[in-house]
Amino acid sequence: MIIVTGATGQLGGQIVERLLDRVPAERVGVSVRDPDKARSFADRGVRVRQGSFTDGAGLAHAFEGASQVLVVSVDRMGAETVRQHRTAIDAAVAAGARRIVYTAQMGASPTSRFQACRDHAATEEALAASGVAWTSLRNGFHAASGLHFLAEGLASGEVALPADGPVCWTAHADLAEAAAVILADEGRFEGPTPALTAPEALTFADIAAAASALTGRAVTRTVAPDDAFRARLVAGGVPDETAGHLLSIFPAAREGEFATADPTLAKLLGRDPVGVRELLREQLAGH
Repeated sequence: MIIVTGATGQLGGQIVERLLDRVPAERVGVSVRDPDKARSFADRGVRVRQGSFTDGAGLAHAFEGASQVLVVSVDRMGAETVRQHRTAIDAAVAAGARRIVYTAQMGASPTSRFQACRDHAATEEALAASGVAWTSLRNGFHAASGLHFLAEGLASGEVALPADGPVCWTAHADLAEAAAVILADEGRFEGPTPALTAPEALTFADIAAAASALTGRAVTRTVAPDDAFRARLVAGGVPDETAGHLLSIFPAAREGEFATADPTLAKLLGRDPVGVRELLREQLAGH
């Protein structure tokens, strides 16, 4: 049985959907904090059990009978995130899983400027020490995050963000499909995958220019000092530590940590991945 955690989240839910295109529902299980939210999967024959990354014993029950466990990384940053990932890894080992698959990020490194990439590197160290086979999906940077950063600028006509660098913004749907392909073909990758990215790396200046072309009105890219951006986040209610973590995306991008496009995702999908320009077009069409 293939167990997917976080199956009611944006990425985990799409992974389950794509996995059900490839394997029978009785071979799929999900571990979720609130089983009621996964009722649609249960109605289709997927095993649904409650599981939390803060409860190792509960997770071991949720993972019972697993051949593979997909650990969808926690959508937070810092030491507590790594502790929760280790709890999930230990529970997968305790449940007898023969492979753990983990959703990491391109640029994962203990020396990354971006906190999340350091967290992913620490989790990969735990996977390597687990004693079971493992695969780490080095996902391209989520395009949804880039479009979220852009949203205020689209409304005002000015994208005021810290200095950045080119980023391979990659669609959740493509990453979900790739994860399903890899889960259905166990052992396709050992350890970290190559970066799973969209075909081009774009800066926020590139995206602002694309928005201008699509909307027919000027969207200007201006550079906000790092400290001013962090202060703006805090003033908007973001905790200071979280604001610092979010800010760290930009110096990492300036160092080129998310700039390398790789053909692996296209090979897994059998087609070109969706680019951020197309996602931007879809977002604008929905407004």
